[in-house]
Amino acid sequence: MKGVKKLGVRLGNWLTAEEARRFWQAPDASTLKGKRDRAILAILLGCGLRRRELADLTFANLQQREEHWAIVDMAGKSGHIRTVPMPDWVNQL
Repeated sequence: MKGVKKLGVRLGNWLTAEEARRFWQAPDASTLKGKRDRAILAILLGCGLRRRELADLTFANLQQREEHWAIVDMAGKSGHIRTVPMPDWVNQL
C-alpha cells in the first residue's frame, strides 16, 4: 500500500566492517590531532551516535555500569533520552 510505513527497513549506504576499520584507521595515530580524530571516529562508529549527539557529549554522560562503559542520559533526536553501550575497543583508545 502506498504511504504505509515500512518498519525495520534500513535506508542509505552502510559501511562494511572492513570499510569502517579503514575509515577509523585513516588518521595518523602518531599525532595528537590524529589520536583525537580516531577517538571521534571510534565513538561515531562503535556507538552509532549522530554528529549532534557527539558534539553534545560530556564526561558526565560517560559512566561505568556493571563493568561496562556506557553513554547515559544522552538527549538524542527529538529530545529522546537514551543510554548507549560503549564497546570495549572504543573505550581502550
